[in-house]
Parts: sequence; C-alpha cells; structure tokens
Amino acid sequence: MNKIALVVLFLAATVVLSCTADEKPTLSDDEFEIVDPKPDPEPEPEPEPEVIPDEDTGADLSCSPEFENNSTRNVDVPNSVNVGEVDDRSCYSDYSESTIDGTTWGIYNITDGSNHWDAPGTLQPRIERSLPIANSNVGSFVKFTGDFRILEAGYTGTSSQDGSYIAQAKGKHTGGGGSPDPAICLYLAKPVFGEGADAEKQVAFDIYAERILERGGSGSGREVVLLKRVKKNEVTSFVLEVGFRQDPSDATKKIHYCDAIIGGTSFKWNIPDPDRGTQSKIRYGAYRVKGGRAQIRWANTEHEKVDK
Repeated sequence: MNKIALVVLFLAATVVLSCTADEKPTLSDDEFEIVDPKPDPEPEPEPEPEVIPDEDTGADLSCSPEFENNSTRNVDVPNSVNVGEVDDRSCYSDYSESTIDGTTWGIYNITDGSNHWDAPGTLQPRIERSLPIANSNVGSFVKFTGDFRILEAGYTGTSSQDGSYIAQAKGKHTGGGGSPDPAICLYLAKPVFGEGADAEKQVAFDIYAERILERGGSGSGREVVLLKRVKKNEVTSFVLEVGFRQDPSDATKKIHYCDAIIGGTSFKWNIPDPDRGTQSKIRYGAYRVKGGRAQIRWANTEHEKVDK
C-alpha cells in the first residue's frame, strides 16, 4: 500500500471516530418518554366556603320567648349605630349589632310566621326603623343614606311570593284608598340560587322597585321593576330621597319624587297623583318573609329631613 492510500484511510477513520464521539446519547425504545406539549392543567381546588361572621346559619326558624317583647315594639340596643326608631314585629330575634373590619353593622333577621303582634295571616314580620317625616311643600324632602349587605331573603318557590324588602318610601295622601300608612315604593330583594354544588344556596339577589300605580295601590295596583343584581354579602351603597319639587313644565304644579341610588346607579321615579300626597317618609331594615328567613345588614346610616 502506498503512502497516499495510508493517509486516506487514516483520515477516514478519524472522521468516523470524531462523529461517533460527538453524537448525543439516545433512549432505547422502551425508555422513550412521551411528553404532551399541552398537558391538562391541574384541576382547580374547590374554593373554601366564605365565612360570614354575622350570618345566622341555624336550622331552627321558630320563635323564642326571649324575643317576644310583648310590651313594646321599639326594641333596640343602647346607642345604636343605625338611625331611626325600631318597629320590631318578629319573635325570631331582636335587633343586634356586629363589628367586622372596623365597621359596625345593624342586624335584622326575621322568619316566616314570626309576627306575633298582628293577627295571624294579616301583616308580615318585620324589624324596621322609621325616620322623621317631611311635609308636602315644594322643596321639602327626606333623605336616607347607608350601606347594606344581604345574606338571605324569603323564598317560597313562587316568584310573586319570594323576596324581602330592605327599604321603602311611604307617605299618606288625601282622598282615601289603601292602607292608613301606605307604602309608595318598596325595594325588594329576591334570591338568586347558584349552580352545581351551590344549587341550593342563595348566592346573589335581584333588587326590584315595587311601585304604586295609583295612590293606595297594592297587589295589582303596583308594578315591579328590576333594578340591579348584588352578590350575597356584597357591601352596597344606598341613597333614597323622597320629596316634593316644582314641576318644570308648570310652575303651578309639583312633583312628588322618589329617587334612589343603589351601588352608584341612579333610579329616579315620579310618584303618581302628586297633589294628593301629604308627606314623605322612609323606613329600612328587613320586612316580609313568606318562606324561610331574611337576613339584612345596615351600616353607616344617616338621615336628613328638610321642611319648607
């Protein structure tokens, strides 16, 4: 073999050895690991149930002798943080207070059938607060502000019977008709149930305005208008002003108005037959429960009255 041939063989062997040394190691067939480029994400853990410190979760909705208070309906705590005089017509509980994250809340809990003051089957249970009354002169008004949380509302399974009132505008009128202390517009919270594991739980509430169509109207004499939805335990601001102002289209006439702001959204409404109205007033708390229990919380309450 000549020298040139030996050199060629030497170079070829060097290249083969070099390539073999530089090759990366591979797995044998039974060692292959198949990796999904888009693996399924780990399932989200079930969220821990929200703990609401002042929620009543007891199963017993019956009355208790300690809450009957048969000598007075003005059952309150000393130096209450909520303004107004209590009208307590429920033997399920009395008004009380709780402090959460530095805010003190008034507690209003009522249950179906717990009105022990009025004749059975007549008036609904309530723990409400009444506020001072304004006259019917132009420029007179009452104004209530506060924050509310709703933890539970009355539920029967029949839409027309569901829900509980959290506040109401009231006012007497001339010409007869209706209740001696008639409601004008009631703010009604109806429960919204969850899905899946929460199918039996009230997770939100639709807020309606139940407005009279005529003075003294009740039942078919009212319209029910959906305003907005709030979540359970959501702190929601509330402003309600009821009063009389001059009719901008006729200076000889006046408007009886009922203007609400709920969670920053305005809902203005003019009350029918303003010339028949003789006063404006507001109540708030918890009222009406035709099934189950209602739990309403109020904080940061203020009231203003102006008489002209």
